[in-house]
Amino acid sequence: MGGGRFGLAVAFWLVKEEPRHYSWTDLEREGGTEWDGVHNALALRNLKSMGAGDRAIFYHSGDERSCIGILEVVGSPHPDPRDARGSWSVEVRPVRPLRRPIPLAEVKADPALLGFDLIRLGRLSVVAVSDDQWARLLAHEDATPVPTRPATEARAGRARRSARRRRPRAARRRR
Repeated sequence: MGGGRFGLAVAFWLVKEEPRHYSWTDLEREGGTEWDGVHNALALRNLKSMGAGDRAIFYHSGDERSCIGILEVVGSPHPDPRDARGSWSVEVRPVRPLRRPIPLAEVKADPALLGFDLIRLGRLSVVAVSDDQWARLLAHEDATPVPTRPATEARAGRARRSARRRRPRAARRRR
């Protein structure tokens, strides 16, 4: 993974946003935006490492949890003058939507992506992506989708299992 800003190979990233806040559709409609609001130290370091020409997967977080499209970094990172917390921002534009959304469950099911920071550091909003991870993610566009439960259904299942574990032993034996 090189850095496009130094004339080397393009670097790859994954950026996350809650679609109710700002979606891929919003990015396409506007033709570009200033990617801002990043405060986590590691995510901020990743954003500061971006350079013009770099590419990123746009990932819808929240209930949707899917890779949606590809965007391009079109400017250099710079301090965000509107953010009193000292954040930075970078200008991006849409390149193309993915041929189909790639759900997080499908990414997690791929053994080649087990070390991917999207999985390891789930709350990180700007994630570095290696060349191999990028190629593997894009290969999922044309793959047959892996059947997955919707995120809300999966959370409900975990809640039911968790409630069973919290039940006192005596209550469990009576069942």
